[in-house]
Amino acid sequence: MTFATLIKKVCVAALALACSISSSLPAYAAPGGGTVGIRAGILDFVDDPWSRGPGVVKGDEAARFFPDGLLVVEDGKVKDCGSYSDLSSKYPGLKINAYTNRIVVPGFVDGHIHFPQTRVLGAYGEQLLPWLQEWIFPEEMKYRDPAYAREGLTQFFNNLLANGTTTVQDFGTSSESAVDQYFQEASKRNMRVIVGIAGLDRHAPEGMITPPQSFYEASKRLIEKYHGKGRNLYAITPRFAYGDSDELLKMCGKLHKEYPDCWVNTHVSENPTETRNAAAEHNCKDYLGCYEKYGLVGPKFTAGHGVWLSDDEFLRLHKAGAAISFCPNSNTFLGSGLFRLGKATDPNAPVRLTFGTDMGGGNSFSMLNVLNQAYKIGMCNNTMLDGSVDPKWHNESEAERNKLNAMRAFYSLTLGGARGLYLEDKIGNFQPGKEADFVVLDWNGGPLATRWHQSLICGDKAPQTKDQAAQLLFGVMAVGDDRAVEETWVAGKRLYRKGTDVAPSKDGSLHAEGKEKKEKKSKSK
Repeated sequence: MTFATLIKKVCVAALALACSISSSLPAYAAPGGGTVGIRAGILDFVDDPWSRGPGVVKGDEAARFFPDGLLVVEDGKVKDCGSYSDLSSKYPGLKINAYTNRIVVPGFVDGHIHFPQTRVLGAYGEQLLPWLQEWIFPEEMKYRDPAYAREGLTQFFNNLLANGTTTVQDFGTSSESAVDQYFQEASKRNMRVIVGIAGLDRHAPEGMITPPQSFYEASKRLIEKYHGKGRNLYAITPRFAYGDSDELLKMCGKLHKEYPDCWVNTHVSENPTETRNAAAEHNCKDYLGCYEKYGLVGPKFTAGHGVWLSDDEFLRLHKAGAAISFCPNSNTFLGSGLFRLGKATDPNAPVRLTFGTDMGGGNSFSMLNVLNQAYKIGMCNNTMLDGSVDPKWHNESEAERNKLNAMRAFYSLTLGGARGLYLEDKIGNFQPGKEADFVVLDWNGGPLATRWHQSLICGDKAPQTKDQAAQLLFGVMAVGDDRAVEETWVAGKRLYRKGTDVAPSKDGSLHAEGKEKKEKKSKSK
């Protein structure tokens, strides 16, 4: 063996060892622990703004706002929250992160998203069914390759955090190994996630098919391995009834009986053609009946979209305690239709709701962008129902409930999303004992026009009233964008800061480098 060959082998071995050590690090864990304080304007919700009745147009009574607030976090959970003047003396010596001209809100809940579609969000030109065949299934099949899945998951979680999303309900994909990797990556970041293997055995290419028995066995393995471990939760996931045989839905029903504490996640009535075909193929009177037939509809059941649900289906969802995920970005991007938000929030028969990006049918990771589009859909529905189009459609109360003011909007991303997923005992607001997931918002963050627009509300000062805070937050959703997300904290640890690159350091702690520091380090090499 020549000296050159020996050196080459030593280098290869050293590189392999270094990669092995690096991959075993508990990535993205923030340094320290114990107790920390967050001082800023703080806003959260204690009730549903829609439930307060037509006399409270803005839903103010459902929200709390502390212009100079203090959020106390201990070991990843909320210990206290209130006015700084009231709480500061209770915690002498508390390490405080203070923010000027910022609003802190609970972390955003994305109730409907597809991690293996990260690379194809915004794919051009098709409605749902041909879009799946042309863009989505070919991309999702790549996730059977563990290396590709790892790269895709890194992109996925980085984008979630950069957009303030701290909890997701995800559809997974048909690959068991990819969903296994998903749980691992979520655990590194200590994020609360609900995900499962997506069952699909019809109207899809061979590489996407999950035979019913194989789906059942793989789902059981992942339930036993991850469900309820840390912040991981498992969703039994029939992808959609149009793509699932009776045999596969029977297996979903069997899993649901064996693991009744698991979630159920699927799609319903997204596209007109899909809606007709699903009911016909399963010999049911409507789409929801395809899932009721196998005992899947009840608490912890979420169906994405619901654009073409009948009034009777809405009522059955209400009675069952089931949820719909409203996905305005994908509903408009794929031309699926306009969800009846005012119907879902009927005080006589409300349906639990989450809002979802539905990335990649939705063309953005941003829940703020979801609110932007949801507002527009609501306004279109408002016009249809206010009597100006056709008097026979006139329904003044439902028309009003379609209007998405800031209180209704940010409730839907936080406590509303938590309630939709039956997680309100764990996340959604800053009540003591809840998991400390939160977002620091810069209300001036966004396009060039944002700052001047926002200055209409309170100049260059911070908001002092709930109304001012609501107006600034409406500006964030209507004019701003993901640049409004200054920081994202998960379980009391900061995992994202705008303008920094986040990577695990040698001790596994969070290592965020600003651009200047990176450039300086690069020049010194």
